[in-house]
Amino acid sequence: MPNSRPKIKLVTLGCAKNEVDSEEIAGVLDADGFDVDPRSRKHDVIVINTCGFLESAKLESVRAIKDAVREKRAGRAKRVIVAGCLSQRLGVELSRLAPGADMYVGVGHMADFADLARRVLEGSEPYVDVSPPHHRWADVETRARTGKPWSAYLKVSEGCDHQCSFCTIPSFRGGHVSKPIERIISEARRLAATGTREINLIAQDVTQYGFDLYKAFTLPKLLRVLSEVEGIDWIRILYFYPNRLTDEVIETMASLPKVLNYIDIPLQHAHPDVLRRMKRPWDGERYLALFEKLRRSLPEVAIRTTFIVGFPGETDAEFDYLIDFVEKARLDRVGAFPFSREPGTPSYDMDGQISQKVKNERYDKLMRRQKQISLEINQGKIGSQIPILVEELRDGWVCGRSYRDAPEIDGLVYAPGSAALGSLTPVNITGAEPYDLYGELNGQLFSAARPLQPLRMAKPVAPL
Repeated sequence: MPNSRPKIKLVTLGCAKNEVDSEEIAGVLDADGFDVDPRSRKHDVIVINTCGFLESAKLESVRAIKDAVREKRAGRAKRVIVAGCLSQRLGVELSRLAPGADMYVGVGHMADFADLARRVLEGSEPYVDVSPPHHRWADVETRARTGKPWSAYLKVSEGCDHQCSFCTIPSFRGGHVSKPIERIISEARRLAATGTREINLIAQDVTQYGFDLYKAFTLPKLLRVLSEVEGIDWIRILYFYPNRLTDEVIETMASLPKVLNYIDIPLQHAHPDVLRRMKRPWDGERYLALFEKLRRSLPEVAIRTTFIVGFPGETDAEFDYLIDFVEKARLDRVGAFPFSREPGTPSYDMDGQISQKVKNERYDKLMRRQKQISLEINQGKIGSQIPILVEELRDGWVCGRSYRDAPEIDGLVYAPGSAALGSLTPVNITGAEPYDLYGELNGQLFSAARPLQPLRMAKPVAPL
């Protein structure tokens, strides 16, 4: 009997938070009689979950909308829904910039998506709903996982109360809203029951977790309760806010073996004057003191950050201060971005806008310096043994991530041999590159007859 369930194609753009949103959307649709199937040649509805953080993300989202509208006009789709951050950010303007969709809805609608899909299939007039975000958490049971089963993102809050002068997120994600702790624990247990070993806690600012609900910063309590969930081996925390990485949080992390010694703490800059213009806290000296405290309390801690170069008014001296800071901090992982001038943010109209040429030159200089630092730190791991979460088997090699490597953004660890996908496997480190490590599996000796190869370029093969 043919499948009579309406077919949905779901396109996800942007960050891990959007990935979680899309999994919730897919689960809600599936539970209400829809078939989320990207492989079908024809779809009743194409849903675009857009990103609106930077101008480049906006352009990618607009292209995806136009592609979906072409599918509709060619008869391969009946309706198109545009959802998420860019809809919220641009509102009616998006329907003019990328016309032809049947519905434009903002953020926070995951729990409502079955009703929205039915509405768009029944109606004919374009519909726009980008009212101020009021986040509703979808039921835990409805989330439909799409990633690797042994690793999952778990969103603990939504929105942001900070007012960084370069950032668009509060304007379309709204203020900070915590997910109730009992829902987080229920979701973690469900993930564990379906094979998840690593959970990655995500939020715009995970250190603010719980304050709106419990009138106290509740991250330490959350970590203690999550550590009791059977089946979860690794708990990774993403996106600390600098001045809220308190002694209590650090001590709690140090006391819980399942909580990884991994700190992702976006600093954006180090010079006090640039940080003041960014409306960010502290300065390079206080950051260095914080790193010293972390390294005392958390053995072998891996610290990751991001910087913005070419922020309005950034002088040569301020940029040189940042380079000096990077050399002193000796961070494991650093990402950098040339400043993106985003309409609606205070930095858009700031004096002292930097040319793209200078921004690119500063980006290149920063990343070249950090690349050498990353190599030196990785070389210091030679001779140690590091457990990895096995994620791929490639041409006779095991490929996985250590506690130092967050999904999708950090390096990988490679070793010749075989291991079960999703297993935690110790690797003896024998070689290092700036971002990746190489080693040997216990009991599986490396053959000198088989030289190292550029595994990032190797063609993936089916699991053994």
